[in-house]
Amino acid sequence: MPGSYKWALVALLWVVALLNYVDRQIIFSVLPLLQKELSLSNFQLGLLGTSFLWVYAVLSPLGGYVADRFGRRNVILISLAVWSSVTLLTGYSRNYTELLIARGLMGISEACYLPAALAVIADYHAPDTRSRAIGLHQSGLYAGIALGGGGGWMGEQFGWRFAFLILGVIGIVYAAVVALFVKDAPQTAAHQQERLPFSAAMAGLLQSRPFLLLVGVNTLIGVAYWCVYTWMAVYLYERFQMSLTLAGFSSTFYIQAASFCGILLGGFLADRWSQSNPRAKALTQAIGLAAAGPALFLVGATSARWVLLPCLVVFGLGRGFFDCNLMPVACQLISPRLRASAYGC
Repeated sequence: MPGSYKWALVALLWVVALLNYVDRQIIFSVLPLLQKELSLSNFQLGLLGTSFLWVYAVLSPLGGYVADRFGRRNVILISLAVWSSVTLLTGYSRNYTELLIARGLMGISEACYLPAALAVIADYHAPDTRSRAIGLHQSGLYAGIALGGGGGWMGEQFGWRFAFLILGVIGIVYAAVVALFVKDAPQTAAHQQERLPFSAAMAGLLQSRPFLLLVGVNTLIGVAYWCVYTWMAVYLYERFQMSLTLAGFSSTFYIQAASFCGILLGGFLADRWSQSNPRAKALTQAIGLAAAGPALFLVGATSARWVLLPCLVVFGLGRGFFDCNLMPVACQLISPRLRASAYGC
């Protein structure tokens, strides 16, 4: 396989990553419209987010294992096709029950994508380019979140269903592109023949204390991320009296634009630094968290926009430093045959 394919692969999956996050994120920009049309309580709105996340969390390790066992390319393709179909069906939801079921189904399908995608990128990229490659791919997630913030504008102009219908069709069409061009790395086929049982795969991961520490840190960070993703638009809408369009934009653009820069800078820094320090990728993550934590605290404490916006930027930069090195650090701790399983955990 030509050496250029490893970067072409990142470009192909960048689009899938964008669709992955814009499809899951856009609902949070139209929560006030959903609440009005379907007469929903704040608890019901929150459940739309948590129903997705609980399904996603429970099934991610299994989704990663399936990718390791049956082919990462196959899982990427099926996941994209299924969640795009669910996105399309979300636009036809007639009541809250159907909407809640659609969110759960999206959690099932999307749980399989990231472990498989990052594992196949790690397979093609050696440690000297791995953080940059992962960072480039993850920038698609941030672009997706930022585009998801445009759901507020689309909802005000065309109704909240319109975006789900359009995104669903785009994803189904792009699945054909993935089927044609995305391929597993040659060494992956040998790993699939080992037929490692799910219990044995999980036991192998749980025996690594450094890996468990990485899981614990990422779990705590996930709590912060998803509070921000779910409620930031509503928070800005209510506390700062922003319009729905401005709240959707501000809750996503500043964080994701900064994360986009942070993930590229963090990937470059970690790859260069790791040439002289084997712990460079983990230390880069630590630098990012040291900046993001206090910034997020100030986002919740301030009532001044001139403080709010810079803190959103710093939080985004720190998140980018952490995320681009999550899979590279996991690759330092676990066997290549369990990369997708590890990221699923």
